[in-house]
Amino acid sequence: MQKILAVDDDKDILEIIQLILEDSGYEVETLADGQHLFEKINEVHPDLIILDIMLGNLDGRDLCRKVKAKMETHDIPVIMLSASHTITEGFTKNGNPDDFIAKPFDIEVLIQTVEKD
Repeated sequence: MQKILAVDDDKDILEIIQLILEDSGYEVETLADGQHLFEKINEVHPDLIILDIMLGNLDGRDLCRKVKAKMETHDIPVIMLSASHTITEGFTKNGNPDDFIAKPFDIEVLIQTVEKD
């Protein structure tokens, strides 16, 4: 079973992502605070990270860049989520995610994006 770490400061979004993906057979861990991202990665050892761009006072693109820069985590695919950014902004601001999903997202789009990454 593939482990997914979903990171979003909106607990309702986290709950929806968790329900959808667990119903699709994934093991899902959630994190509402990007400050503790690397601690959670070390604890969970996810196969995939779903990461919101706007995490309160943190920028998810910065966190994505840090994930991709570390030897221990650079191979973990990262899917960025955003309600306020476009795919172009999400990919060109040096976050280097593997994929992007706009909020609000369609359930099928979420599942298909996770399956391909």
